[in-house]
Amino acid sequence: MPEYVNWLRHASPYINAHRDCTFVVLLPGDAIEHANFGNIVHDLVLLHSMGVRLVLVHGTRPQIENRLAQRGLQPRFHRDLRVTDAETLECVIDAVGGLRIALEAKLSMDIANSPMQGSRLRVTGGNLVTARPIGVLDGVDYLHTGEVRRVDRKGINRLLDERHIVLMSPLGYSPTGEVFNLACEDVATRVAIDLGADKLLLFGAEAGLLDESGKLVRELRPQQVPAHLQRLGMSNYQAELLDAAAEACRGGVGRSHIVSYAENGALLAELFTRDGSGTLVAQEQFERVREAGIEDVGGLIDLITPLEEQGILVRRSREVLEREIEQFSVVEREGMIIACAALYPIADSQAGELACLAVNPEYRHGGRGDELLERIEDRARALGITTLFVLTTRTAHWFRERGFEPSSVDRLPSARASLYNYQRNSKIFEKAL
Repeated sequence: MPEYVNWLRHASPYINAHRDCTFVVLLPGDAIEHANFGNIVHDLVLLHSMGVRLVLVHGTRPQIENRLAQRGLQPRFHRDLRVTDAETLECVIDAVGGLRIALEAKLSMDIANSPMQGSRLRVTGGNLVTARPIGVLDGVDYLHTGEVRRVDRKGINRLLDERHIVLMSPLGYSPTGEVFNLACEDVATRVAIDLGADKLLLFGAEAGLLDESGKLVRELRPQQVPAHLQRLGMSNYQAELLDAAAEACRGGVGRSHIVSYAENGALLAELFTRDGSGTLVAQEQFERVREAGIEDVGGLIDLITPLEEQGILVRRSREVLEREIEQFSVVEREGMIIACAALYPIADSQAGELACLAVNPEYRHGGRGDELLERIEDRARALGITTLFVLTTRTAHWFRERGFEPSSVDRLPSARASLYNYQRNSKIFEKAL
């Protein structure tokens, strides 16, 4: 119970932040067939109950392949996009219709003693996407394969205002009454951009983007995406999702997230925890180093109090922190201060003191200390400081590894030497800037 209570308390800022926001969610056909899909439905219902405006875009690729195989038809692709002839279009319409009905049924459940009890969702869709044919590319006629021409933004927003979940299929319609097979990623991206959605959520088989060593990349800027696409190759589905995420951000969507459809609770972990579970693509920085302001005093107290109690840092009262707040630089992550450091110019000298360098224990292996040290050194140089001192009782080796040399009280400028605490017996190091 304490763990659940603690999680809920930490999730409350996100619950408030997500209320009345518009999320576009891509559910590829593979996700819908996965054993974990029932849990994803429960999580989507939870988001709806919290006041999130949901647009669900589903895919049908494996379902279309099954129907083609049943009819003995060979699938055709060009540039990883299906060529849709008349017979294939029949399979597409059949697959979309069957899957849409199945999804509406899952979202309509009201089973006692389950997450669906009392949900009473209204799921709505329709001819909300106008499409046009792709035409001929590289000499290949895509026939009934199309691309999004226009999204009925007003119609979708009206449904969302009335608390409907909007369910959209990868089909588009032309003004002449034709039906076109669309890529679900294209539909989701265009809908997110045209609605000005707060988030585009993309489900894939992996937890998110994995680097060359298989480690999860937690955050990217859109301008960093092309290098990863080149490494992955566009035939890789994670690359398709990454490309869609970056395109949405460039089009004005606040944040795009790639999460796993195979991992139970991945969506909730991504949305309601500080570190998430997948890959975030966003224009703004998820984590940033900046100068502190008076509104950061509470966060600084939370960060440094445990270290003060252990005797690692000198105690500072709230009044002292408020008075000296302009000396501090901080690392902010999703509204939380996770690291800090202070620079104190020493009177009547060209020296300064680096003090109160602290990093939240959960984030001590991500280079935040080095980032702050670089920030403090840049600030010191800008002030004309040529020598940086640091006094420490526990982290001497860390500073030695970063160019600080052993020093002594005699080397300190008199204004600082007179304040040296011999009982604390801190080791003194200095670094020429």
